[in-house]
Amino acid sequence: MDIILSSISQGLLWSIMAIGVYLTFRILDIADLTAEGAYPLGAAVCAIGIVNGLNPLVSTFLALFAGMIAGLVSGLLHTKMKIPALLTGIVTLTGLYSINLKILGKANVALLKQVTLVTQLQDLGLSKINAVLLIGVVFVVVVILLLTLLFNTQIGLAIRSTGDNIPMSEANGINVDKMKIYGYMLSNGLIALCGALLTQNNGYADLNSGTGTIVIGLASVIIAEVVLRNLRLGWRLASVALGSVIYRLIILAILEIPGMDADLVKLFSAILLAVVLYVPELQKKLNIRRPKLNGTA
Repeated sequence: MDIILSSISQGLLWSIMAIGVYLTFRILDIADLTAEGAYPLGAAVCAIGIVNGLNPLVSTFLALFAGMIAGLVSGLLHTKMKIPALLTGIVTLTGLYSINLKILGKANVALLKQVTLVTQLQDLGLSKINAVLLIGVVFVVVVILLLTLLFNTQIGLAIRSTGDNIPMSEANGINVDKMKIYGYMLSNGLIALCGALLTQNNGYADLNSGTGTIVIGLASVIIAEVVLRNLRLGWRLASVALGSVIYRLIILAILEIPGMDADLVKLFSAILLAVVLYVPELQKKLNIRRPKLNGTA
């Protein structure tokens, strides 16, 4: 049971990153690889802040801000320099590798004996699993509520409109470039926030921790869409959090197979993503092949 609760708590923390990926992938219709640089950026900023004596909550929000700056850079590269979205992400994450190394000063930084959000809750009498679970629930609920409110404002509706139909949005006077930049900033800010929270959970920040981040985010989003369909925005964001938890439980089930090599977890993550991406296409094929009833005997 502790292993299952640990996976659920980890899934909740990862779901913040998955929601960030959802913002660009589904709302803006952009495949943004900046995630793989923004995640370790958030981890690095948070870890260095904590090591240097900053309050862990302040360090966490500094990581959020750092991620938004990374998103701003990607947004400017894409909208002002007209670099394709996929290449934009590659350019930014490549540059972030050096920046993250400069921030950390070495390949990884440990948070042993440092005060973090997790240790603060443990000092109040909670176990580590319950502390992480509480942090995950609080941050996920706050993120979903704030995003739901934001996307029902004029700016939020403009961002959604930009993702749906750029020519129509421009015809209605929306500055689509600015809306894309806002989307990039929101997305990568949340991804960096996820990196900060998971760093405090894991007890260290690693330079290469962002590898495979986009796979986890996309898998969580697609699982959510397969499990629950046709939802309003707020519930869709909540379903992405659920998809992230399901993803972690699936990975746990795979690792519990006797003789399974833990080094293959990223391979199975990629296979799982390929499978869930194929499910909608498979459903279409099954619907096409299903005989139509015309009311005759």
